[in-house]
Amino acid sequence: MWGSLAKNWFLVALGVCFTTGFLAAEPLGFLLQWEILRGGIVFAVMWATGVTLQADAVRRSVASPVPSALAIGINVVVVPAMSLAVIRLAPEWLLPPRLAGGLFIATLVPCTLASAAVWTRKAGGDDSIALLTTVVTNLGCVVVVPAGVWLALGQTARVSASDQMLKLALFVVTPLVIAQTMRPLGLAAWADRNKLRLGTASQIGILSMVTFGAIASARRIGQTGESAAGAGLGIPAVIVVGVVIHLAALWLGIRLARALGGDRDRQIAVGFAGSQKTLMVGLQIAIDCGVSVVPMIAYHLAQLFLDTVIAQRWCRASLRSKA
Repeated sequence: MWGSLAKNWFLVALGVCFTTGFLAAEPLGFLLQWEILRGGIVFAVMWATGVTLQADAVRRSVASPVPSALAIGINVVVVPAMSLAVIRLAPEWLLPPRLAGGLFIATLVPCTLASAAVWTRKAGGDDSIALLTTVVTNLGCVVVVPAGVWLALGQTARVSASDQMLKLALFVVTPLVIAQTMRPLGLAAWADRNKLRLGTASQIGILSMVTFGAIASARRIGQTGESAAGAGLGIPAVIVVGVVIHLAALWLGIRLARALGGDRDRQIAVGFAGSQKTLMVGLQIAIDCGVSVVPMIAYHLAQLFLDTVIAQRWCRASLRSKA
């Protein structure tokens, strides 16, 4: 039992932090006023994950850009379009505005910084494609996310596109650029040696953002008067939709890569990188936009569980083929 808890400590902590923030929203509400704290946490997490990205792998993928371009297109265009179609078709009693907005944000944010490459490598895929997709989508989110929020959530989220661009440039792009600049200046060896510790620190930062998001969600439910029954129907619906969108994007990436002549390694990379989304940026944007963080957390948990199973199956298949 204890071994299982230790192995899955992040998932357990995720549930504890969300529950604590949601149930103790009133006494902890003062934390939402500390925007500089949230921004600082995002900056630190993005730097810690960015400093472990190896630029050599990204350069390898640039030499053969078609698979990476395919993964980027699926991540930036296809996945948000899927969620937008569901939002437009679903009745409001099934998918309330706050959850619908949170679902769109979850599908709009860039590719996760570490997981896509890790799972691709574990499954025997080409991790350079996942790394390039990660870098491009995170740098491009300065334009993509504010534009998507303005176009799709204009009536739900009262946010300034210019403010969002400034925040993303400051707290997402800047730490990535700084981290990648520091690697060739002598920090690469240190970052590679301390990759596990940096990853753990990043996870702690994510947990704090989950707490902030849960507090914001609970307070906004109280302020807007959304019914518990409505939220109860919407939460299972948004979880199912998130799972379907993720799996559909993963399948589409594999099929398109295969149709374009990509080998197995590239198909795996396009599938994972095209379908995965980053929790850190998604939580920050959801809080800023005043929408629920539940869809972002649900999407993240789904990709954690599902992609782990899929990667393990691919890994076993690869080992059998080599035997």
